[in-house]
Amino acid sequence: SNIERNLYLTLQLLDLEIPTIVALNMMDVVTANGGKIDIKGMEKKLGIPIIPISASKNQGVDDLITRAVQMVRKKEIPEKRDFCSGDVHRAIHSTAHLIEEEARSHEVALKFASIKLIEGDEKMMKELEIQEPEQDIIHHIVDDMEFHCGMDREAALADSRYQYIEKLCSELVVKP
Repeated sequence: SNIERNLYLTLQLLDLEIPTIVALNMMDVVTANGGKIDIKGMEKKLGIPIIPISASKNQGVDDLITRAVQMVRKKEIPEKRDFCSGDVHRAIHSTAHLIEEEARSHEVALKFASIKLIEGDEKMMKELEIQEPEQDIIHHIVDDMEFHCGMDREAALADSRYQYIEKLCSELVVKP
């Protein structure tokens, strides 16, 4: 009923680089009302498996469980995709380049760590033991992103994700 909001959460989960699968629930309702979702296209764009289900009718649930178990056993992580563009893209990748060694040594997903640092997450800053010179560079990167985007860091990150989601849905989702 609200695929955009749920795709937002999906994009956040993908940043964690952990096995991820999407259960696209209520597909029976979508198709019955004349809607359509290009599941194969969405799988390709997101780089993860998407299983259409109808939980209330127990349709597709066995497929979902089987695929999820396979993914966990094989430790399949999502294919890397870039969901951001422009100044947000530059900020995330500049920060990632700066903290790559720290993220690897602390076994933290690089993109996730970069985004958390851009958000100003002090806990991540301490966990990765980011030193003052690097902190200053990150602050400069964030200031530059905010200036060019014309919005604060949280809004810029959210806007970037929603732009991607809007484009994805316009290409792959026909709402009833």
